[in-house]
Amino acid sequence: MDKNQAKDRIAKLRAEIEHHRYLYHVLDAPEISDGALDSLKNELENLEKQYPEFITEDSPTQRVGGSPLAKFKKVKHDKPMLSINDAFSRQDLDDWFERISKLTQANLDFFCEPKIDGLAVSLRYENNKLVRAATRGDGLVGEDVTMNIRTIESIPLRLHDEKNQLPQVVEIRGEVYMTKNVFDKLNKELSKQGEKTFANPRNAAAGSIRQLDPRLTAKRELKFMAYDIVTDLGLDSHQAVHEKLKQIGFRAGDYLKLCKDLDEVFAWFNELKKIRNKLPYWIDGVVVMVNNLAVFNQLGFTGKAPRGILALKFPAEQVTTIVENVIVQVGRTGVLTPVAVLRPVTVAGTIVSRATLHNFAEIERLGIKIGDTVIIQKAGDIIPEVVQVIKNLRTGKEKNIKVPKRCPVCNSPVVKPESEVNFYCSNKSCFAMQREQLYHFVSKNAFNIVGLGPKIIDQLIEEGLIEDAADIFALTKGDLEPLDRFAEKAASNLIASINQAKKISLARFIYALGIRHVGEQTAIALAENFSSLENLRKASQEKLAEINDIGPVVAKSIYDYFQQPKNIKLIEKLLAAGVVISVAKKSKQNKFFGKNFVLTGTLSSLTRDQAKEYIRRFGGRVSSSVSRQTDYVVVGSEPGSKYAQAKKLGVKILNEKEFLDLIK
Repeated sequence: MDKNQAKDRIAKLRAEIEHHRYLYHVLDAPEISDGALDSLKNELENLEKQYPEFITEDSPTQRVGGSPLAKFKKVKHDKPMLSINDAFSRQDLDDWFERISKLTQANLDFFCEPKIDGLAVSLRYENNKLVRAATRGDGLVGEDVTMNIRTIESIPLRLHDEKNQLPQVVEIRGEVYMTKNVFDKLNKELSKQGEKTFANPRNAAAGSIRQLDPRLTAKRELKFMAYDIVTDLGLDSHQAVHEKLKQIGFRAGDYLKLCKDLDEVFAWFNELKKIRNKLPYWIDGVVVMVNNLAVFNQLGFTGKAPRGILALKFPAEQVTTIVENVIVQVGRTGVLTPVAVLRPVTVAGTIVSRATLHNFAEIERLGIKIGDTVIIQKAGDIIPEVVQVIKNLRTGKEKNIKVPKRCPVCNSPVVKPESEVNFYCSNKSCFAMQREQLYHFVSKNAFNIVGLGPKIIDQLIEEGLIEDAADIFALTKGDLEPLDRFAEKAASNLIASINQAKKISLARFIYALGIRHVGEQTAIALAENFSSLENLRKASQEKLAEINDIGPVVAKSIYDYFQQPKNIKLIEKLLAAGVVISVAKKSKQNKFFGKNFVLTGTLSSLTRDQAKEYIRRFGGRVSSSVSRQTDYVVVGSEPGSKYAQAKKLGVKILNEKEFLDLIK
């Protein structure tokens, strides 16, 4: 900006800061957060440094005179480290309760614990000795950081098990964190040495765990707070889990509370919010969990998160910046998403230069324009979003944001369905949609083609080697070797990965198709209800809508997908390319047809997932809780409360040998 623009901006900033100072200190009625106000002050201070001739005595700024990363071995988690859905208000909490109440008749109480802002790790003990520690990674595969974890004195190298009651293998999960005092001391030392400091304690903890030399990790004074025991020890509540963690040698949380209802939960949330800054470590919310473990397991999962747990987050850190432009992205379903291009600013410890505006209805609600000064925050301290426009700082040069009439990628007309707020590209063959669909097709929860990421897909498209998903399975080693990034071994590895991915379950295949409104859980429900791709293709809209959790909108989307010739052509091309869809046939000849199974305890000869696969292969269903509709309870070592419930209800109990005899 030129000198005159700077002078005008400085004057407006001073007026705005004084306005909010008055609201805060005099009326006790702030309209924006402390972080946002500090951001305005910081901008003013920087401008006055650049143009010192505009500094005045009454300015708010004048109140006071004056080495390479280590490479760790990859570790596959025995049980995925799932994420937790977030909530940001009492309404979000009530909505969650309403959803889970429809799935159980049980009286619910809740166990609450602070959500420590650290690094999630999993600890594996064998015969009570710590043998492996792994980071969360992507939830399925993490990094082996055992040597560094051993340096943390709050982690026992041997579990306390005087009565030899623990099973051979015990898995503990928790959070590695750094206290505020240690964090401050570390940053001072790094600064003195001229090295880069850490943005926040979480980054410091993560960076310390990933040190090549464990002696450096030991100097960082990290701590560990345990929050879960993955192994089934027969405990009936999450409160009992925390008590057990303390018994076997872990620090298992401060400020824990059992709440009988949501009123108590929210009251406790507000209490912790008041004292969070006084705590020795950072917390960003409260984890709320259905306390009864049988009910928790019964509630199951949605997407990648258990239904019975929620992270109620504190208000996010807020700062101000300027919207320099708005671009429009096209997703795999054709939806147009406006994205604000921001003047780079640090929020919650990271630099942010873009923030989603979600849709054009949100732009209208915010009243946002290009050139506006806005308040941004990280939703759940992760996703940047615009929350407010400071309209008093407008200069009159701001520009309105218009809905494009044509797709920014293929120039096709833009359309808007009557029942939706989103605008879509009308061209079902839009290049941007095809590219995003290919990214989705090879993703981990779809065909999971290892080594085939977005950059490689882009390269294959640009070289004309693939146009659709089926073309991936026609690639040869000779196609890949001439390309950048591909030596002979890399080409061979990718072809092997593609061939390995050809066999896929029906649920994952459905998900990979990228049908609008169909996520992982919906894909599983479709696979279980229709048993084959052909049955699904022939299903009527009415039949689809009869399935639990599939309403008329989703049913119509699925039905419409299979009515389009190009989609049927793609499916046929995939099958012709050698894709094999594995389906658990559920005919009356199958020995488990119509039978309901529940598993409890640890099986020695196969994993829990393998046992479930056998049951489904023979036409049975697997449930997470015992009821009068349960036909068999399969019991391994160290069974939980399900075993007692089965005996109480008179349900047929199978030991591991009896179960194995059944599936031979």
